[in-house]
This record gives sequence, C-alpha cells and structure tokens, in this order.
Amino acid sequence: MLLSDIHKKKERSLSFEIFPPKKDEELKNIDETLSVLSELKPDFISVTFGAGGGSNRNRTIELAKKIKNEYDIEPVVHLTCLSYDKSEIDEFSRVLADEGINNILALRGDRNPNLPEKNDFHHASDLISYMKNKGDFCFAGACYPECHPESDNRVSEMHNLKAKVEAGAEVLLSQLFFDNNEFYRFVDDCRIADINVPVIPGIMPVINAAQIKRMITMCGASLPVKFQKIISKFENNKVALFDAGMSYATSQIIDLLANDIDGIHLYTMNNPVVARRICDGIRNLRV
Repeated sequence: MLLSDIHKKKERSLSFEIFPPKKDEELKNIDETLSVLSELKPDFISVTFGAGGGSNRNRTIELAKKIKNEYDIEPVVHLTCLSYDKSEIDEFSRVLADEGINNILALRGDRNPNLPEKNDFHHASDLISYMKNKGDFCFAGACYPECHPESDNRVSEMHNLKAKVEAGAEVLLSQLFFDNNEFYRFVDDCRIADINVPVIPGIMPVINAAQIKRMITMCGASLPVKFQKIISKFENNKVALFDAGMSYATSQIIDLLANDIDGIHLYTMNNPVVARRICDGIRNLRV
C-alpha cells in the first residue's frame, strides 16, 4: 500500500525505522526486532540506506523484501542521491519496481569527504522529480523540526521544504527532537506555508550519554532543561539512564498522541529491548 493511501484511510500511522545489519550474524537480532515490532501492527517500517551502494544497497533491498514478504508489513526504502548519477538511480528504480517496493524516503544524503558527490542530484526534491515517472512510487521526505543544520533560517527551511512537497513528497518524516513544543511549532509553520501533507514526528529513545552527544551533533536537536537534568543525574549509571531515556521517549509519544498528530515514527536502533519497552508502553493507546 502506498504511504499516501495509508494516510487517507487512517487518522494516524504507526511506523518504525531499522537499518540493515552489517554482518550476516546480526540478522538474528533483526528478526527478533521485527517480531517485536510486528506485534503492534505498524503501518510501515522504513529501512535506512547504506552509503556507497554495492553490498550496503543490496542489504537494504533484502531487508525491505523480508519485511514485505515474511512479515506482511509495508517497507519504505531510504534512498540518498548526492553520490549517485541518473543511471544508478534508474537501476535502483528498476530493482524496487521488480520487487513491488513502492514507497521511498527520498534523501539528499550527508556530505562525506570519503564519498565523491556527483552532479545529477543536489537535493531530495531533484530525486523525487526525476523518479516520480519511473514507477508507481510514493515518496516521503525528511523534515527537521528545529531546522536542517545547513539552513540559513526558518524561512528558508520552509521554502526548501515546500519545494520538496511540490516535487511530489506526499508524507514528511521528521528528524528526532526532544521537545514536543518544537514539533508543534514546526507543524504550525508548515500549515502557514501551505504545506498540508501529513507530518510524522520521529522519536528516538536515548539510552546512553555518548548517543545523546552524537545525535545532537548530527541533527542539531536541542535538549530541554528537564532532559538535561536526566542526563546529568544518570549519565554515569547505564541501567538508570536506559530506564530514564525509555520513559522520556514514551512520555513524548503519549503527549504527541494526545495532541492528535498525524502518526508516530520510532527510531528503534535495531534494539529488540528498546522496541519491546516502547511497544509495551503504548500498547493500549489507539493510534
């Protein structure tokens, strides 16, 4: 089912993100995680895209096929474009179409000094415009509640996001955030800018201090004072910080659901324990 059709039929979606294992022996953990996630009957599961193509790209496709064929859940394949040319994207389109995988999260991709950039695609909107006639695809786009780290300001952020939607993005999945008020403000700005597609908040449970610092560096998310206090109190106690991080993420999700958002997208980090705890925390909440 296309993402656009899911959101026509349901008031809110529930979805998860996983990434392809780097080693074959890690596939067992993937199946354990998928088994846990499937219990909550998500509307889709997104699969991240390894930079550099080759085996990384193949693992993305194989995992998407597993989700679709073994778990009967709609996969959404991440696809970056900055380091690919049109012929490579054509091939990827053909493979996806042949496998009946129709939903794509179109991404520019992070700049990487070890991975040369090519000239065909500079933005996710370029990728969407090029691919939309290559098959029966539905495109999601990424969005940043606190602005993309490379944005000049919030006005330019909205301008670029609107261009992505006008190119054909029918759903927006957000980068992680820790202050729900930032997300609510962002959605308000989207509606003012006449961006009217579903905007799905992305939640990542933070379970160790190093992860927090890495995520903030990568996406520029701010930390509310109450979350800073949690880190300060428990950062030297891994078990306590795990419990606190899981509880914080669950409380975010409950608040979002109570405020009638368009869905929940959970970054699972391929951790079945994380997946189980979150699923148990929201099992009786109708999404």
